[in-house]
Amino acid sequence: MTKVILGTTMSLDGFMSDRDGSLERLYPDLEQLRTTDMLQDSMRATGAVVMGRHAYDMAQGDFTGYEYQVPVFVLTHHPPDEPAKGTNEKLKFIFVTDGIEAAIEQAKAAAGEKDVTIVGGASTAQQVLNARLFDEIQIGIVPLLLGGGLRFFENESIQNIELEQVGILESPSRIDLRFRVVK
Repeated sequence: MTKVILGTTMSLDGFMSDRDGSLERLYPDLEQLRTTDMLQDSMRATGAVVMGRHAYDMAQGDFTGYEYQVPVFVLTHHPPDEPAKGTNEKLKFIFVTDGIEAAIEQAKAAAGEKDVTIVGGASTAQQVLNARLFDEIQIGIVPLLLGGGLRFFENESIQNIELEQVGILESPSRIDLRFRVVK
């Protein structure tokens, strides 16, 4: 059965970016991150990805070497004019303009028996949290304190969501915690 996994990385004090919106300190070595058990497991289990337009724009439309070689559903109000670089038979970008529910529904259909992974961006993550469209949360905690920025759990409508721990993965640069929603 397809699960929706809400994945994020944050500082120990709960920020997804610093005060300037930068992610650099959270992802100091992307090549090292790609070798972690967490990301390797996620890539094997994922059949489709949902991301926000801001996360898409951060790559400047160039997804050459992008780790998830699956259909990517980008939540946006305005699709880009230029096609993304790096697309191939497996990696395709579908721009969804009619909301997070539609993006998740389309991603589930594309994922088949595999998982849908939500990546990048506090806005997209918070929309998924608000609509309660996730089955699990995977949080990578990086051992640093940003002291300000964009918070992952900056949201009052997520009250009363009970979670059960299903896994912990340690790597040299982070600890990944995985929780399942108790229904």
